[in-house]
Amino acid sequence: MIFRLDERLLFPDPTLAEEDGLLAVGGDLSTPRLLLAYQNGIFPWYSDDEPILWFSPHERFVLYPDELLVSKSMRKVLSSAQFKVTHNQNFAGVIAACAKAPRPGQDGTWITADMQQAYILLHKNGRAHSIEVWQQAELVGGLYGVEVGKVFCGESMFSRVSNASKIALINLCHSGRYSLIDCQVYTPHLESMGAGMISRKEYIKTLKQ
Repeated sequence: MIFRLDERLLFPDPTLAEEDGLLAVGGDLSTPRLLLAYQNGIFPWYSDDEPILWFSPHERFVLYPDELLVSKSMRKVLSSAQFKVTHNQNFAGVIAACAKAPRPGQDGTWITADMQQAYILLHKNGRAHSIEVWQQAELVGGLYGVEVGKVFCGESMFSRVSNASKIALINLCHSGRYSLIDCQVYTPHLESMGAGMISRKEYIKTLKQ
């Protein structure tokens, strides 16, 4: 059953989500609603021509920082000092770049203008964070997401040069701030770095800790 949200600040039980993870429709992207969603393992994902759709997948694709796998070739890149990494220095630039990044099999982007503004507000409230990867003075890669305690809910990443997004992820894992990185969507390159599936129950248990 798909629930329709109104102005009340609440969500249905995530275990009631459809097989594809769709739980609810409607509501808004206000900071309080977004925080409540992430605290309960729910996130928005929709296109410009759709109402706001809220998902809580039955399984989550996650990465435990202490299980991160860094290849020998990647270690050479990290030690080469050809990139500079910063935190929260250009959140708006990172989310805009993620919105423009081409995605195989996707038409357009789900990071709409409204989504960008909503997450920029989250960032200004200290709850959303970015990692930027620079080559000289050019922003060439990065990622952003929402912090819930010791869990980093990764939203998107981008790379304009080879390995830039991987550097951002490795830096995030090595920050020591998080016990779990929620990658949301499966990709082979994240799996090669140690990410895997866990149940919603296990994921929400970690969130509540």
